Amino acid sequence: MNIPQHVAIILDGNGRWAKKKGMPRNYGHAQGSKNVERICEEAWRMGIKYLTVYAFSTENWNRPKNEVDALMTLLRNYMKSCLKTAAKNDMKIRVIGDKTALDQDIKQRISELEAATQNNQGLNFTIALNYGSRDEMIRATKRLAQDCVDGQVKVEDINENLYETYLDTHGVPDPDLLIRTSGELRLSNYLLWQLAYTEFYFTDVLWPDFTKDELKKAIEQYNRRDRRFGGVKEETNV
Repeated sequence: MNIPQHVAIILDGNGRWAKKKGMPRNYGHAQGSKNVERICEEAWRMGIKYLTVYAFSTENWNRPKNEVDALMTLLRNYMKSCLKTAAKNDMKIRVIGDKTALDQDIKQRISELEAATQNNQGLNFTIALNYGSRDEMIRATKRLAQDCVDGQVKVEDINENLYETYLDTHGVPDPDLLIRTSGELRLSNYLLWQLAYTEFYFTDVLWPDFTKDELKKAIEQYNRRDRRFGGVKEETNV
């Protein structure tokens, strides 16, 4: 079976999962966070080299304050456990998104986590935090425009390869497969540039119930697709 090099996931359905069990939404977020760690381990065992998850979007600030506060508390705790998990599994961590809006202690923990894992050789795990693709592209365009004004870049030299160096994901290959859980059929402002040629897989399974077997189903579906680039079919080992 052909294993995708890079899988991106929209982690959806934590709140609905909790509601079905008669529990508060924050309980669902906590269980969803634990599942991220399990899927990271399973992904690496299956041969996936890059995993990118949508943890908190720029639009999530519009949720009720008590839920946002709970998510930030969960994030703080997750950063601690993630450091242990990364050390255990030799995992390299990267956080993308606009970090300027985050509290200083969270920004500090992100820096420590990225620095501590930068030389690890296992799964390349990217967390999209306070991330929105349109915001990413606007920030990238502003930096590129400033470099043009400063004479560091010539307008005639701007192309896709150059522009990608200004994105949060620079140096990371584009996803081969996008998975969205919970039955929603939209991208929600996630990796719009990077998903240009990505295969999409949507499942009704809520994120806390997404298991190794569900990941295998997604990859099996990926293997049944005809991958074409510029009219040329990609070779797959099915």
